Amino acid sequence: MHPMEAVRTICTTTIRARRGLNHGDSPQQIDLNPWDLQFLLLEYAQKGLLFHKPASLSSSILGETVIQQLKDSLSSTLDFFLPLAGRLLVVPHGGDDDTSSVFITCNNAGVSFVHAIAENTKIAAILEPTYVPTIVSSFFPPGNIENFEADRVPLLAVQVTELVDGIFIACSINHCLADVKPYWNFLNAWAQISRNGLNHMAPNSKLASFERWFPHGNIERPITIPFRKILQHHLKESTGLIQSPPFSGRIFHLQKQKIAQLKAKANSEVQDSIISNKISSLQAFLGHVWRSVIRNQNLDPEEEVTYRFLISARSKVSHPPIPDDYFGITVQFTAVTMKVRDLVGDGGFGKFVWEMNKEISSCTEEKIKSDFEAWIRNPAMRTQHATIGKFMTTSSSPRTNFYEIDFGWGRPVAVRGGGANAKQWKIAVDAGAEEGSFDVELWASYQILEALARDREFMEAVELPLAAELTPSSKVARTRL
Repeated sequence: MHPMEAVRTICTTTIRARRGLNHGDSPQQIDLNPWDLQFLLLEYAQKGLLFHKPASLSSSILGETVIQQLKDSLSSTLDFFLPLAGRLLVVPHGGDDDTSSVFITCNNAGVSFVHAIAENTKIAAILEPTYVPTIVSSFFPPGNIENFEADRVPLLAVQVTELVDGIFIACSINHCLADVKPYWNFLNAWAQISRNGLNHMAPNSKLASFERWFPHGNIERPITIPFRKILQHHLKESTGLIQSPPFSGRIFHLQKQKIAQLKAKANSEVQDSIISNKISSLQAFLGHVWRSVIRNQNLDPEEEVTYRFLISARSKVSHPPIPDDYFGITVQFTAVTMKVRDLVGDGGFGKFVWEMNKEISSCTEEKIKSDFEAWIRNPAMRTQHATIGKFMTTSSSPRTNFYEIDFGWGRPVAVRGGGANAKQWKIAVDAGAEEGSFDVELWASYQILEALARDREFMEAVELPLAAELTPSSKVARTRL
């Protein structure tokens, strides 16, 4: 890193919930379900928000009042999200099968709060480059921590980094605890309490439900897994794994008008009359990107390539239903595998979104419960092992709008992901600042991102005139799809 771009840590503090535990109380324990446990070998989830620094905070280092306010409001917020201040607890059962159970222990051990400064970095240096600058990863707490390590490190880490004219607030959260919706709920609650205090909160407000979802039936709890065997196998595989070169990231902004055009094109290419007109905007966009990525690699037409995506179970199950304030993993993993010739050939766009839509439709309550119970019998962990170039995965969701989060300095000017879980090509899609738009963060090899920029079919479908790339308010260049 160039010395002019260095990020300097000012202080690191442990923040605990205010109410904590009463003297003599044992900490509450939450037993995790298969949806949570499958993430044990992955890294923490990361999201960061970039704000303009208000004129009142224009001094070289954020005033102690501001930092203390963020710390105090974080402590107050943890009162409503107490498990985030806890740790993972692995309880061995012994016996011939050598199994263990994994819990969240709500012991109020605390979350990590880092105050840092990038003394020579301006907002423009983050937003103007074609590719995500390497310094952005320094705005996040360490991202190479794997979820199973949370028996000794915090489940949540926060970093507040001051730029010359901006403030970057980043969180790393243990992925066994939450996917994007509860992650957003926590950040939004912290921002509201930081901005307004607790005056708007009812004394007994409940902002999150941490009790894990289990289907009705005779499922023995807590769930047992061969934890030590799983960990030994993972560490052995990781030791012999050839490290892929670091990927590059590029930010795109997809306007509502372009989304509608891609959606219309996708639906027009679907031959199935039952599915036709049911292709969503997100499905159409992901199909467009994946097809372009594969087309620009000149792969063997007979090779198979796989796109993995996530389906939320929230609207899929009703017995019992998942509470609206459920704070936990609800995503179901599924994938579409196709031969290269079928994907990039005539009608390949329609074929892909048709297959994707079929997978989503097949994710019924019955299948979700069946998969849930099958996992208990044969635990399978998610990993980042994949063939580079022939596999891509999706994260985040445009249904959650991080631009709504306001700590009192106005809306964010940008949303960014961190460097965690970056051993495979991936695409993160969030709601954009404008209603109905998408913000897209695409991570792949530099070569493929350059090839996409030269791909007329890809760029003609997504590019706007140059004049639309510069917003008068921020004077920041963006690639607009």
